[in-house]
Amino acid sequence: MKLMRAIQVRAPGAGFELIQKEIPEPGNNEVLIKVEACGVCHGDAIAKEGHFPGIKYPIIPGHEVVGIVEKTGPMVTGWEPGQRVGIGWHGGHCHECSSCRKGEFGACEKSLTTGIHLDGGYAEYMIARPEVMVSIPDELSSVDAAPLLCAGRTTFGALKQCEAKGGDIVAIHGLGGLGHLAIQYAVKLGFKTVVLSRGKSKEQLAYQLGAHIFIDTDANDAAKQLAQLGGAKVILCTAPNSKAIAELLPGLSRKGQAIIVTGASDMMQFSPNLLLGGERSIRGFVSGTIEDAIKFSVLTKVIPMIEVFPLEHAELAYKKMMTAKVLFRSVLTMV
Repeated sequence: MKLMRAIQVRAPGAGFELIQKEIPEPGNNEVLIKVEACGVCHGDAIAKEGHFPGIKYPIIPGHEVVGIVEKTGPMVTGWEPGQRVGIGWHGGHCHECSSCRKGEFGACEKSLTTGIHLDGGYAEYMIARPEVMVSIPDELSSVDAAPLLCAGRTTFGALKQCEAKGGDIVAIHGLGGLGHLAIQYAVKLGFKTVVLSRGKSKEQLAYQLGAHIFIDTDANDAAKQLAQLGGAKVILCTAPNSKAIAELLPGLSRKGQAIIVTGASDMMQFSPNLLLGGERSIRGFVSGTIEDAIKFSVLTKVIPMIEVFPLEHAELAYKKMMTAKVLFRSVLTMV
């Protein structure tokens, strides 16, 4: 019996536990992946703390997974051993429900989530469904590719699909794991990019990433400053602070949009007149296409800033991510 190392959560709220378990065998329409790198994302807290109903424990977290195809099930076509692939948040769909029939696989009524409904990438091997796998190009290392599978996909997808056009003001709220990628994408997409961050500590970095304007939200009325610039066509909210997001809404231009891509759990309070007066809107965004994000990142040389941890240090990597003490994405490696 061949064994692998893995990090599991035994019960909601339990700590990360390093274990050895049998390497799984792929089913008929499954693929065995030898994991090379796995990003540590805020979404992993769902498995860690039991925020979704119906999670079956113990569970192995991790949904920013890059690895090598080790073995394929007999019904799998299009993938061969030796290929380097990525697996993100979406872990599988039914192909049969009304959403799937429309091609909206992320809205599948029986959608599976990697690291929540299925064991994820905090392990030396994992099982994946072939319909959710993407090819990883040679230009990207596995550790650099991993954060693009969720943080990159989400921020790039939100900016690509937003209403802003080249030259429009786009504000990035928060300069962290999501924000540092969003800044690079916004600049490369041709937006006048304004970074909103607390304090001055990240100002130099914001400009190094290409930002055109930096606003210290501790020292300034950020909404007022955005309004003086003509208003932001889009404010991409990457910092999980509901009060701060609400305070930024007056900084939107007419028909401007606040797009929330972060899990802010507190209630958000604002006057509906802020939306009515300028036909402004607030939108949540969690989709996007991994392939698009990877292709654009390679073409424009958008690279995540990462801190690499060995698998056995998953607890430290997770804590640094949750307390915003990592610059800017934690990535686990299996060596």
